[in-house]
Amino acid sequence: MIVFNAFKKILWSNKVMIIIYTLILVLFAGFNSTDDKSQMNFSATKPDILIINHDKDGDISKSLIEYIGNNSNLVDLENDDKKIADALFFREINYAIFIPSSFSEDFENGKNPKIEIKSSKDYNSSLAELILKNYLSTASIYRKEFKGQELVDIIEKTLSNSIEIGMTNKLDTKKLSELADYYNFANYSLLAGCVFVICMILTSFKNANIEKRTIVSSINYKKFNRQLLLSNALFAFSLWLIYIILSIILIGKSMLTVHGLLFAINSLIFSMCTLTIAFLIANAIKNKEAINGIVNVVALGSSFLSGTFVPTEYLPDGVLKIARILPSYYYIDNNNLIKSLEKFDFKNLYPLIMNTVIIIAFALIFMAITNFLSKKNRKKARL
Repeated sequence: MIVFNAFKKILWSNKVMIIIYTLILVLFAGFNSTDDKSQMNFSATKPDILIINHDKDGDISKSLIEYIGNNSNLVDLENDDKKIADALFFREINYAIFIPSSFSEDFENGKNPKIEIKSSKDYNSSLAELILKNYLSTASIYRKEFKGQELVDIIEKTLSNSIEIGMTNKLDTKKLSELADYYNFANYSLLAGCVFVICMILTSFKNANIEKRTIVSSINYKKFNRQLLLSNALFAFSLWLIYIILSIILIGKSMLTVHGLLFAINSLIFSMCTLTIAFLIANAIKNKEAINGIVNVVALGSSFLSGTFVPTEYLPDGVLKIARILPSYYYIDNNNLIKSLEKFDFKNLYPLIMNTVIIIAFALIFMAITNFLSKKNRKKARL
């Protein structure tokens, strides 16, 4: 109880920073929320597709474009990488298809010319991909036996007899996206709040006089660490609970669904992981003045690399490879997976489970290193 009472006093003195990080999260959630009512969409939809055709005279490419046009909304846009990237980002288009020169000729000759695509990675882009693959797979079946206009005719005849492709979306995607954005940004708030406050508390326990008294006392360093860990765990849990309550207030009943439960569980596990990160950092430093800098490196660095501020689909592959060494990457990846879940079977939940196992593994590694550093620091203090 002595450790816990001391913990409460130091925690209270740092209440301002807790409030600040919480307000940042609330403001972010407010900016991402709109007054428009979300719609439950059960009807077939057509994606917005841009086609850049470098095979102007090819019969197959002309037929492909016509087929795509009949099953989607073709968008006319200048062939400029920046403009196309902006259009994908703002969902002006869902899919961009770049047909290479000599595509028709190479395709008829049995080659597999590569069609470059760029995607917004949403539901409509998945439908666009299905439309493209449907044409190409049908054409691949007939190209061994037919050539030229005869090949085009048989492809179009076959596809005209096919069932019309459509996508039904039973998810309230708007609210789920708001929830995913909220909990993605909570990565920063949880890391910054836990690391700053817990480091301030634990470095206070490293006061020379307090540390010497602890060393000469009968309490074992592991028991001392456990008591501090439990006190900090209570703080991390309380902070997590505040964020859960805020999400219900700001976003509404979507939190009271299976998706909301998964978001809550994912953030709770990550909160415990941030606790071990803060505990590790606090055992590695003694200077309180260094804490602000460490918060910026850990919280901001992890958030930028892992997709808190910029969606992961727009981050370079090199950045994402680096992000894989951070627990934040797996936490945010889980949030992005949860928002698109329609079926809660083992096959769909397996990626979530694996990411969760990785986050827990990170926490165990951080605790093992913390115990090692704590034991080493105590030996130095006795000398």
